[in-house]
Amino acid sequence: MNMPPDYTRPRQGWVGAMRSNFLTGLVIIAPIALTAWLIWSVVGWIDARVWAIVPDGYQPDRYIQTLFDIQLSEQYDIRGFGLIVFLVFTFFVGWLGKGFVGRSLLRWAEHLVQRMPVVRTIYSGVKQIAETVFNQTNNSFDKACLIEYPRKGIWVIGFVATAARGEVADHGPEGDSLVSVFVPTTPNPTSGFLLFVPESDIKQLNMTVEDAAKLVISAGLVYPDDKAPKLP
Repeated sequence: MNMPPDYTRPRQGWVGAMRSNFLTGLVIIAPIALTAWLIWSVVGWIDARVWAIVPDGYQPDRYIQTLFDIQLSEQYDIRGFGLIVFLVFTFFVGWLGKGFVGRSLLRWAEHLVQRMPVVRTIYSGVKQIAETVFNQTNNSFDKACLIEYPRKGIWVIGFVATAARGEVADHGPEGDSLVSVFVPTTPNPTSGFLLFVPESDIKQLNMTVEDAAKLVISAGLVYPDDKAPKLP
């Protein structure tokens, strides 16, 4: 917008300056505080679950009392020790599962689980989800896209999952394949809709999945690389 030559921007009063400084401080503090709180909460949640199954004689506060020759009036929570135990235990289970003995025990345990009517359904579903999410060679959810939903002319951001298989793929359009696309909701991207879209109707984006997730969570306020559309 072109201003006349004699136009001067009105000076900001002290109230406006204080409000601007306060909002700037919130922009700086909020991401740091929320990130620290989330990490602290997740670590505490893991610690509580890990130490709940550890005998009292192996609790870390016992070793602190012995090492420093002090007496604690109540159980002392050392945040992070449970996370370390969980990581070491998970690494050990993964290493054991790759060996011959571990694979034999795993096959025996799965064979036992398959005989349990309700347990086998839960175990099979969770196993398939875990193998899909944590598979190192899987390329699922590595591309963001645009699709027309819920009707023509309205576009939403989605994440490309995998090509449709089995009976779903058999009912796809002739000459085109169906692709499963996850459409997240705002501001909670963990919920959404699973859509099977013809591959020709998918417009893949160059932005990363992380940038697309930021765009969804912020309700269109945060664009990748600050390439936000200019307001008229």
